[in-house]
Amino acid sequence: MSDLISRHKEVIAPVIAFDTEVVAERAAGVWVYDSEGRQYADFACGTAVVNLGHNHPAVVEAAHRQIDRFIHSGCIFRYDSLVQAAEMLAELTPPAIEKFGFANSGSEAVEAAVKLTRKVTGRQGLIVFRGGFHGRTMGSVTYTTSNSKYRDGYHPVLGSVFVAPFPHPYRWGMTDEQAVDYCLWDLDMMFRHEVSPHNIAAFLIEPVQGEGGYYPAPPAFLDELRALADQHGIKIIYDEVQTGFGRTAEWFASDLYRAKPDVIALGKGIANGLPLSAYGASAEMMDAWPRGSHGTTFGGNPVAAAAAVAVMNTMGDLLPHARDLSSRAFERLAKLAADHPTIGDVRGLGLMIGIELVSNTETRAQDAAAFAHVQKYCLERNLIIIDCGPDGNVIRYIPALVTTEEQLDWSLDLIDEGLGEYEGRPH
Repeated sequence: MSDLISRHKEVIAPVIAFDTEVVAERAAGVWVYDSEGRQYADFACGTAVVNLGHNHPAVVEAAHRQIDRFIHSGCIFRYDSLVQAAEMLAELTPPAIEKFGFANSGSEAVEAAVKLTRKVTGRQGLIVFRGGFHGRTMGSVTYTTSNSKYRDGYHPVLGSVFVAPFPHPYRWGMTDEQAVDYCLWDLDMMFRHEVSPHNIAAFLIEPVQGEGGYYPAPPAFLDELRALADQHGIKIIYDEVQTGFGRTAEWFASDLYRAKPDVIALGKGIANGLPLSAYGASAEMMDAWPRGSHGTTFGGNPVAAAAAVAVMNTMGDLLPHARDLSSRAFERLAKLAADHPTIGDVRGLGLMIGIELVSNTETRAQDAAAFAHVQKYCLERNLIIIDCGPDGNVIRYIPALVTTEEQLDWSLDLIDEGLGEYEGRPH
């Protein structure tokens, strides 16, 4: 164990979980270099953050330029990088999204989005969807149901938050259509027996569930939610913290769906590693939010905002490559799934891909041991991957958009070999 790891364990709270024991010295592109000069391909992508790869030159240059000018405002004075970031977001997000606020983390963006809808609708109820992850602060942990451990020891959570099922066709052994019908039926029962629609301020939903297992919402489900929302005066919040900024090979997952949100929460890849998040809505909604009833000290930091501008100026050119990588990955993974009984399902959008590992294809029994084996096999060969899903059995396959075809093939070869070893087959 290196000296730094020993020191780390002496002073860093163990509640903060680290996925590897790699001691990073520097990073560039897909590569992270440790203190002994060994390099690792980071296919955890900083937990879906450094979508442009580590230390992208355009982002680094923009941050340095802003640091030389000034670092902090604290909402005391106004500055150009913040306005530029908001103007660019208004061009890229769905049409109804016109004005923005900024924060530091995805959790804060979600919290702000919920506060906004409650304030402007005058309603206090919120419907979230089982398996969703929206953060771990005391408010957002109420909305998070991807794993019960995030709530353990923190009850009572906030009131007037109602949990509805999200379609998980593979896990339930259903078709997409059957899963959508079941979820809509359950939502109707909720309206009949638990809470009337006129009490609900918003539906809060991830278009693709992240931590919960990388489940894309069937388009028909979001279409029906949109219809229900319009019928009852309910707002829809899309949590695009993980799905945004090229992760689905489009700017946002909402680009791939007909149903559009009223409010959007953004984070992770927005500044490619600098702490920044955003929440957006129509001018009408934002202007109805009383001045000073929400705020921030560090949100929209000038340096992070400058980095976000650089991300948005750069990422568009990479999206066609990301789409090509996505097609290549899904084609390869279909072949791996046919070859490996441990692979139960492959799902996702763009470069946000979940590979679910099971011990029995008929019962779909989750196999976390399979993931642990493959993760260790890959790490020993310089590839970092992480998991998702409540049982830790889903490979969260999230390469950076700058990944080459050769690097993508190499990573899938390692996953192939690791699964083969786990299944007792020679390479």
